[in-house]
Amino acid sequence: MHCFDMADVKLGSGESFEGLLRRFNRQVQQDRILAEVRRRKHFEKPSEEKRKKAAVKRRKSFR
Repeated sequence: MHCFDMADVKLGSGESFEGLLRRFNRQVQQDRILAEVRRRKHFEKPSEEKRKKAAVKRRKSFR
């Protein structure tokens, strides 16, 4: 079972479907829903997760 927050957009008065779709896509990007889906697509061992987090930390510390 996945527990993602659903992006919720409501059609404004006089708004076209294309405008609604653009707002929905922007909301999905801001909520990082697709990034989370990609991350969960394949199982990652805990040791791999730690290694990736350490690499991100190292990259951020060089800035």
